[in-house]
Amino acid sequence: MSESWKAKLQDRMPQEWSHEIDIFEGQMELRRQDRLDEKVFAETRLRRGVYGQRYDNGQRHDGIETRPLEFPSGELTKGPDTMWDAPGMQRIKVPYGGLSIAQMEALADLAEEYSDAILHVTTRQDFQLHYIHIDDTPDLMRRLAAVGLTTREACGNSVRNVTACPLAGVCRDQTFDVTPYSAALADFLLGHDDVQDFGRKFKVAFSGCEHHACALVNMHDLGFLARTRDVNGETQRGFTIYVGGGLGTVPHQAEVLEEFATVEEILPISQAVSRVFARHGEKRNRNRARVKFLVASVGIEEFRRLVREERKLLPHDEAWTDWIDDVPVEWERPLKAGMVLNGAERPEGFDDWFRTNVYHQRQPGYSVVTVNLPLGDITTWQMRQLADIARDYVSDNVRTTVEQNIVLRWVPDADLPALYRALKSVGLGDAGAGTIVDITACPGTDTCKLGIASSRGLAAELRQRLAVRNATMPDAVKDLKIKISGCFNSCGQHHVADIGFFGNSRRSGTHKVPHFQVVLGGQWDENAGSFGLAMTAVPAKSVPDVLDALTDRYVAERERGENFQSWVRRLGRKEVRAMFQQWTKLPAYEENPDLFLDWGDSRSYSIGDIGVGECAGEVVSLFSIEISKAESEHFDALLALDEGDYRQAEGRSYQAMLMAARALVRTQFLDVSLDADDIVSEFRTRFYDTELFFDRYAKGKFARYLFARHTRAPERNDQQEARRRIEEAQLFIEATHAAEARVNGVIVNPA
Repeated sequence: MSESWKAKLQDRMPQEWSHEIDIFEGQMELRRQDRLDEKVFAETRLRRGVYGQRYDNGQRHDGIETRPLEFPSGELTKGPDTMWDAPGMQRIKVPYGGLSIAQMEALADLAEEYSDAILHVTTRQDFQLHYIHIDDTPDLMRRLAAVGLTTREACGNSVRNVTACPLAGVCRDQTFDVTPYSAALADFLLGHDDVQDFGRKFKVAFSGCEHHACALVNMHDLGFLARTRDVNGETQRGFTIYVGGGLGTVPHQAEVLEEFATVEEILPISQAVSRVFARHGEKRNRNRARVKFLVASVGIEEFRRLVREERKLLPHDEAWTDWIDDVPVEWERPLKAGMVLNGAERPEGFDDWFRTNVYHQRQPGYSVVTVNLPLGDITTWQMRQLADIARDYVSDNVRTTVEQNIVLRWVPDADLPALYRALKSVGLGDAGAGTIVDITACPGTDTCKLGIASSRGLAAELRQRLAVRNATMPDAVKDLKIKISGCFNSCGQHHVADIGFFGNSRRSGTHKVPHFQVVLGGQWDENAGSFGLAMTAVPAKSVPDVLDALTDRYVAERERGENFQSWVRRLGRKEVRAMFQQWTKLPAYEENPDLFLDWGDSRSYSIGDIGVGECAGEVVSLFSIEISKAESEHFDALLALDEGDYRQAEGRSYQAMLMAARALVRTQFLDVSLDADDIVSEFRTRFYDTELFFDRYAKGKFARYLFARHTRAPERNDQQEARRRIEEAQLFIEATHAAEARVNGVIVNPA
């Protein structure tokens, strides 16, 4: 166990987070010893944000050193592309995108020490670090926890990062600032018992206004749109709650769950939705395991009834409302007084940047500045420079965006020229934020196991070409949104772009050709108001020409005031396909070999590198996840015994029994608390008194180990007592496994 960072940061980490990281480190060691099932460990690490990434046929990438892990048999794990053989990806949650200077500097340190010195902003306002070795992840997590960041449930079948509009609190059109409400829900759902048994991931977003893109509530599993109403002459805050939205292979528009829910109800309603999803959602077929399919299957009326019934049955929780009294009138405070720009000298390039990257806040004298990050990437050096810039101009008022950028809030208008110079000097002063040049792209074939075509390669090429045309480009084209996904799963959000692309492939003779399906007519505004439709697939190398033809024709044929969506509908799919026909006929390889290469790759195109994606993980039972934590606690007890810390060894053994008992109880009763008396009482009532815990030989003997230790703590803490408790805990855990298998009809040791 790595003691240096753990010991150094112990007092700076939230206790619960620290304990969870210890458990994960114990689970890693159990997996090393082949004592934890690979499928269970995979879901466990995904719930810690540790994600396998793609490599070219299992080879090392860019000279990154690999550290193979040997099992007791001397063999590696199940293939050359596992987490143990090569570095992977670490995802880091950033609720509502809010960043402090200390967090920015910590992220830069971690990316430089453990990764490839690149920080990647995702379309969920997260950060991702690539080429991270799994052995480094516990210390990385501890260093993040020390600055208030977590990786918990950043991946896997869990509640992902809760996103919110990056303009929340400063938007001129907002109903009210949704920041404190998104922060409260993110904190409430993190690690909550009721979000541990999902069949797939679950995404939540908050929007402060209805008509802008904000946080795109219409495409989320659970979305909150700020509303107010008058009650006896007083303004009451609340939300319209949406449920069942999502992109992926089959996009679904969210439906209204509640027209108006008060702020006091958003946490319990979210908990009720989580329980309904966990209980009724698909578990076997991962392709239909999102909440959107459940809502579509039972209908919104029935889903609403289920949620309302569940809400009535929920045990009261003070956490639902105890945060409300602490909500500040203003979430943020500016570093400096607001000042008008007036006639300050404007450096070269400032005006173009000012038009696209500066948003005037509702507060006079202040603006939000968007730092445009090509492909969502920022180097560690740039991140440190940006932290220094933030320190000078805005303090901790920094956020990431779902368009893979970073915004600086509360910039005094008079400081804008100086800020532009500072950003320009570190390569962060590009104009074009929010325009056609500001392309969103998922990782694609660079690192994703599901990538079919190079979304990042295409995005880089289009960005370069569009930047050259920017000066002569009509405003109607400049305002278009382009979003690119490497496969059909819409991680690049291609469904809600004016012009979207997603990767696929076609064959010409014996050769594969990388292609992109063209998706037209999506709506980014109105919180992802509508989804575009796939038109036809074109070779990846033809996409720039296709884009030119499409935008040129739009400019030439659009009627006065006609937007792109309306023009596409008027043109019709048949005519669009006819326009693209010249690019869909594939030549023989010998006629145009360049067409058979993907962007940024000199090798002949192949989809042989595609693996099993880990975005959702596999469906692992709640019991398997919970009991693995008990086993990790028991393993830590063994380590404490080896180190001569007998008090800790005995205490951890007892905790392991409690955790195992709770894992079993939760197969029948989800609401058992973390209180030891409650756990033992429920275990006794449900499994001991009913004899469900009894086997043919030991009867209830192993359960009595727990009862005896719970009733009376040891009078001494010596080696003998600690060793005895460790052995009892091991037997109790094994008996818990057997009891769960019997209750669920699994044949154990049939001989």
